[in-house]
Amino acid sequence: MRLEKCWFCSSTIYPGHGIQFVRNDAKIFRFCRSKCHKNFKMKRNPRKVKWTKAYRRLHGKDMTQDSTFEFERKRNRPERYDRNLTENTLKAIKKIDKVRVDREARHHKLRMKGKKAKDQREAAKELEQGIHLVKAPQALALDSSLTLPKITVNVSQAKDANDRMEE
Repeated sequence: MRLEKCWFCSSTIYPGHGIQFVRNDAKIFRFCRSKCHKNFKMKRNPRKVKWTKAYRRLHGKDMTQDSTFEFERKRNRPERYDRNLTENTLKAIKKIDKVRVDREARHHKLRMKGKKAKDQREAAKELEQGIHLVKAPQALALDSSLTLPKITVNVSQAKDANDRMEE
């Protein structure tokens, strides 16, 4: 069973699925779904479309430079069966999976490091902008600390401004 990769989003295409486009120069493009095919026809760059793997790799959202990915590569060199080698390979697979999980957790922790403080700042800003929606107008009138400072104008200045406007 041959599994292909989508040209646009890099997801796996299983046999019998997806669309294949062959250009005049015999270059083959495979797409997993019509969404990817339409984006290709609109000449969009996968590195600029946020939901693609190319974007995620380019902007540090996914782990790309990790040595554990080397073990998943296909090797087309046949090996002679050896019980010890098979046993060691199975042990190594478990260790590699544990290392990969630990590295992914560390990567996720680093990515989410400043998120909590950022969310709190955004929430405080939103509350400051919409305080009139949270507190009743009577409460805002009674408690001056919740409202913006009021500007006081002298009576003589106000009369002079009114006289100028009337003239």
